[in-house]
Amino acid sequence: MALLLHQSPASPLLQPLASLKTTQNNSSLAAVNKQQPSLPVPRFCSCCGRRHFLEAATAAFLPILPSNASSLPSDDYSDMLNRVHPPRPDWYEEFYASSMDSGMKSYEAEIAGYKSQIFRKLKGNAKRVLELGIGTGPNLEYYADNKEVQVFGVDPNKKMETYARAAAAAVGLPSKNFQFIEAVAEAVPLDDASVDAVVGTLVLCSVKDVNMALKGAFSIVRLFKT
Repeated sequence: MALLLHQSPASPLLQPLASLKTTQNNSSLAAVNKQQPSLPVPRFCSCCGRRHFLEAATAAFLPILPSNASSLPSDDYSDMLNRVHPPRPDWYEEFYASSMDSGMKSYEAEIAGYKSQIFRKLKGNAKRVLELGIGTGPNLEYYADNKEVQVFGVDPNKKMETYARAAAAAVGLPSKNFQFIEAVAEAVPLDDASVDAVVGTLVLCSVKDVNMALKGAFSIVRLFKT
């Protein structure tokens, strides 16, 4: 089982990379092996701050109610989606998706080498990958050379799908190998033990209930028997 989560280096939520390694007899959350050469960590990224700025800048125009996801557990994925990510007007969702697509290009270019080393570990080890917070699909290029991979990209903003599919097409990832799922990380509509790896980059800073999201991720990813 593999859980790859990358936050900006200054994030209090995680170290730059956390790998969950599980065997039949042991489960542990560990950082990258200290005995291995360390990956170069990019300088601080203001991506999460940029995301929150966009939300705050348009908040006055939106009648959005606060989330109560933690106090109202539910097995209904659409219900959870509406409570964690209350419906926004289409113009807002499109503006947000477009802004993230254009505003993240410089950061993605800077971190490309770092990501390449991380995603390389999945090749040959993960055929079914769940990506939390797929957004506009900046990570899809790292799956493109793996013709057997099936990527399930989760994002609550339905307008992200157009950009993500365009990103997949641009890097040669077949459309049949990518499925966009409109959902929140707290409630992903996939069966337990149905994927080989869960990936999240710069996503936990925008998740309302991180514990719920991680618990769900652990149940969806299957165990590797050794």
